[in-house]
Amino acid sequence: MLKQSQIDLCGWVDFTREVPLLGRDEAFSFACAGCGDCCRGREDIVLSGFDLWRIAARLRLPTRTVARAFCKASIGQVSRLPVLRLAPVREEGNNCPFLTEDHCAIHEAEPLVCALYPLAQEITREGEVGYFLQPTRCGGQVFEAKVGDYLARYDVPAREATDVRWAQTCLALEDRVEALEALFEPVFLRRMQQKLWQALYYQYEITQPFLPQLEKNLVWLEAELEKLSALQRRRNARFDESIEKIER
Repeated sequence: MLKQSQIDLCGWVDFTREVPLLGRDEAFSFACAGCGDCCRGREDIVLSGFDLWRIAARLRLPTRTVARAFCKASIGQVSRLPVLRLAPVREEGNNCPFLTEDHCAIHEAEPLVCALYPLAQEITREGEVGYFLQPTRCGGQVFEAKVGDYLARYDVPAREATDVRWAQTCLALEDRVEALEALFEPVFLRRMQQKLWQALYYQYEITQPFLPQLEKNLVWLEAELEKLSALQRRRNARFDESIEKIER
C-alpha cells in the first residue's frame, strides 16, 4: 500500500517528467488490450475538486459523502494542501473502487487522470497547459492519434479552463498556507485545514455549476483565513503583554 506521504496534488511526489511535451497537432501511439489493467492496482488517482464534484453529481450524492465512501484524505507533504485520492479496494488487489469487471462504473464522470490516460497534463503558474505521453505496460492493439483529437474525444478541452483555474488556485494557496503555517499554533492550523477542505472539496452543490461555486468559496476562504490570522495575532499580543508584565 502506498503511504500518504508519497502522494500529493500532482500525484507521486518524486515524479519528474522525462519526456517532452507534445504539441496538439503531434501524433502519438500506444498499445491497448482493453483489459482494464490501467485501473488495477492504482493507488495514485488524485482528484481535483472538480473531479469529486463530477463523480458526486453522477452518483447523486453530496461531495463529502462520496469522499468518505470512496476516497482517502490527507494533507500533502509538499503542497500542505488537502489531497483526495480514490481509495484502492484492498480485497480486490488495490483496484479502483469504481472498477466493475473490466469497465469503469462512472465512465461519464471519470477523473481527469483517467480520461487523459495514457497522456498526462501539466499546468504552469501562468496557466499554460501541456500534455505528455506516460509509459504504458499494456500490449494489444496499437492506436495512433493526434493529441488534439484524443483530448476532444474525451471532452478534455471542455473542462480545461476549470482545470487551469483549479491548478492556479492550488499553486497560489501553497504559498499562502506556507506563510500561515509559520504563524499559526496547532489549533489554528487544524482550523485552517478544515476551511481548506470545505473550500476546495466539500462546500459544493451538485446541482449547481462547479466553477462559480469555487470562486465563491475562495472569497469565503480568504475571509476565514483573515479571521484566523487576526485571532492568532491577538493571542500573540496577549502573550507578549504577559511576558512584559512578568519581566517588570
